[in-house]
Amino acid sequence: MKRASRTGGRRPVASVYRGTPRNLAMLARLLREGDLVAVPTETVYGLAADALNARACRRIFEAKGRPAADPLIVHIQSIRELELVAEANPAARRLASAFWPGPLTLVLPKKPVIPDVVTAGRSSVAVRMPAHPLLRRLLKLAARPLAAPSANPFGYLSPTTAEHVRHGLGLKIRHILDGGPARIGIESTIVDLRNPEKPRLLRPGGISRASIARVLGRTVAVPTVRLRSVAHRGVGQLAPGQLARHYSPHTPIVLHRRLSLAAASKSPLDEAWLFIRKQLKYNRKNIFWLDRTGDSRGAARRLFSLLQRLDEGTWRVIHAELAPDGALAEAINDRLRRAASRD
Repeated sequence: MKRASRTGGRRPVASVYRGTPRNLAMLARLLREGDLVAVPTETVYGLAADALNARACRRIFEAKGRPAADPLIVHIQSIRELELVAEANPAARRLASAFWPGPLTLVLPKKPVIPDVVTAGRSSVAVRMPAHPLLRRLLKLAARPLAAPSANPFGYLSPTTAEHVRHGLGLKIRHILDGGPARIGIESTIVDLRNPEKPRLLRPGGISRASIARVLGRTVAVPTVRLRSVAHRGVGQLAPGQLARHYSPHTPIVLHRRLSLAAASKSPLDEAWLFIRKQLKYNRKNIFWLDRTGDSRGAARRLFSLLQRLDEGTWRVIHAELAPDGALAEAINDRLRRAASRD
């Protein structure tokens, strides 16, 4: 039986805007006035508010059903603005120079101008400079940093198109800027640089850990503990994307180190099989692939989009293959493991 749509059959109220100069000027004005706008980034679509306006940022949590213990990422328009929102250090400046604008978020001590609601009450802030041209123009027009988590109901698959946002939050927000499909398709890499001598990877993403380590000239540690609750010990999270279960479709996911085409071809037709690379022979409607060649960047680009598509279907279960290698394999597998988790 096909599940009900996420809008419950009601018509979304959100309007979708093309990135014309007139629309961008209007959306920038709305952001300055404290409204919410769903925006495109090169990673996934975000739900933006004025990062200096605590009341506006609280509306993000309300719209998403997001716990207050889960902080937001602050988006800036230029490297110069980093010093306005955070206490930068030489390591942070090196990474910013190497990867900004781009899918890298840095966790640093925050400046007082950033409200506590943005940082879940912590003394640090997550900051990045996005690369999407429409968002960069909007940031410049708004003339202030924008706080923006993914534009989806909390815990669900991240949106990579304006239509995903409209289906997920169309009853909660009024404005969506359409910037086309996300180029990278998974969220930014998050690095904790509060202690530049001991950088930590908090979330793998669009830039590999190896690339970051090369720029810093030191190993980037990976914490092994996953939070099972956003209220973990009553302390706000250091950065988003830390929960054991996250980015999850409604349809259960079963992970496999490697999928077998033979097993998929004999499986019940209500089971979807998601291969990383295209197989030479397949002729069943329940077999899907993320990239024709097995390239991790192509697989990352299609991951959330294809999972959204499968979750709209009538599949009883999704069998998914972990990425064996590639620049973004760590990030892909992180998302798949969190999506499949039952914690």
